[in-house]
Amino acid sequence: MATADLKDELNCSICLNIYTEPVTLRCGHSFCKLCIRTVMDRQDSGGVYTCPECRAEYQKQPALRRNMKLCNIVEHFRSTQPETKVAGIFCTYCVHSSIPAVKTCLMCEASLCSVHLGVHSKSTDHVLTEPTNAIDGRKCATHREMLKYYCCKDATCICVSCCVFGEHRGHQVELLKEASEKKKEKLRKVLEKLTSKHEETEKSVQTLQDHKRGVQEKAVSETSRVTVLFKDIRAQLQALEERVLSDISRQRDKLSLSVTDLIQQLEIKKEELSRKMAQIEELCQVMEPLTVLQGKDFGRPEITEEHGRRLQGVGDLDEVLISLSLQSALSGIVTDVKQSFSVQNLLLDIKTAAVDVAVSGDLKSATWSKTPIWTKTPQRFKNYCQVLSFQSFTSGQNYWEVETSELGNWRVGLAYPSMDRKGDLSGIGQNNKSWCLRLCQKDYLVSHGAKEIRLETESLLQRLGVYLDYEAGRLSFYQLCEPIKHLHTFTATFTEPLYAMFLVWRDGWVRIRS
Repeated sequence: MATADLKDELNCSICLNIYTEPVTLRCGHSFCKLCIRTVMDRQDSGGVYTCPECRAEYQKQPALRRNMKLCNIVEHFRSTQPETKVAGIFCTYCVHSSIPAVKTCLMCEASLCSVHLGVHSKSTDHVLTEPTNAIDGRKCATHREMLKYYCCKDATCICVSCCVFGEHRGHQVELLKEASEKKKEKLRKVLEKLTSKHEETEKSVQTLQDHKRGVQEKAVSETSRVTVLFKDIRAQLQALEERVLSDISRQRDKLSLSVTDLIQQLEIKKEELSRKMAQIEELCQVMEPLTVLQGKDFGRPEITEEHGRRLQGVGDLDEVLISLSLQSALSGIVTDVKQSFSVQNLLLDIKTAAVDVAVSGDLKSATWSKTPIWTKTPQRFKNYCQVLSFQSFTSGQNYWEVETSELGNWRVGLAYPSMDRKGDLSGIGQNNKSWCLRLCQKDYLVSHGAKEIRLETESLLQRLGVYLDYEAGRLSFYQLCEPIKHLHTFTATFTEPLYAMFLVWRDGWVRIRS
């Protein structure tokens, strides 16, 4: 508190800052040397000089006596205060102390404190602004005059001389304030557009974030579904394994029991035969004829076919039954896996085939023909070797598989029935009504609306899977290899029925897999 009171006692009553070179008048009041000299100089014209503090009058400009005692007190006080960094813009004329400026004169190119501002010219040529160091930017670089106008033609700020005598003479000019308001209006319009775009971008970001969350939720759901599915498959496989092994054991035990019974019967028969053989051998050893002739007649030997029939009747392990049981059960498990989409068994529509497209008897294959096969009709494609499927798709999730040739050209995809049947843009992928994956000169591409994207593949695409989700607007192509690879997905809002479509040319062929 004492330090604050002392500081107040050491402040000049003119500049309100700590004394700089303090001097004292005869009346006893002290001021900064520069501050009191400025005041006295202003009083020169009046012939009477007064103290700013007590109004004591002097006929002559009073002598300014340096107050050594006060100088020492000020110096000691300054030395005891922590150093502070001085920031801001200071008065140009207060050379002995850092007095903050309250205004800047663009004409004088000087910053003024409150004292010097009081004696500054009031002329309109002396434009006052908030304190600034950037004075050069407010004056004409050529004429060193204030910038007062805006040249509409050259879009630059100019001074009066530029407007009257300089290179902007005769140009349409406006006052800076008017031009500034017009520019602000333009900027407001730009701001409106930018605000609108910002909102649209924010909505897009929100949409993508929602989509990201949806993908994550779907991934969690799909992970759970697949986990449950494989758990169920493992349970079914274990149950199937136990059932089939049990069937094998049951067949084995049944056969073993039958064979054991037959073996026992044959052992008894074998003993009986051995006994008869011994009796016959013994009789054959007798020399006396009467004894031989009067001996037991064992009759004719039994036909051995009975034994063969018994052996054949035993049967064998029924491997065919085991295989059929496995195949049927495994097919049922696979069918459960495919329940999420419908597997299509497509057929080709001969009526739509171009005249040089050969269709197989089972309506599964399309091959390029060097010579015309069909009669021209309005339903057939004219400029491209194409054919549509019988089936159309208007809903649901659908899937089918296709085999393709290694050589030649082919295209596989979907199209609207309203697609042109002739003309340069009637090829699948060449218009906005069709989508395809194609082989062209050893390059694989996807195409829609005549826009093509080249696919980077590591091997030949000779087995393809095609997936269509009509409601979701998704058409995807997959390479059926190990592991299966996703090739490309088209997204669209489908507005018509869709038909599978195939193009073949120059030794190209495609076949729909059953």
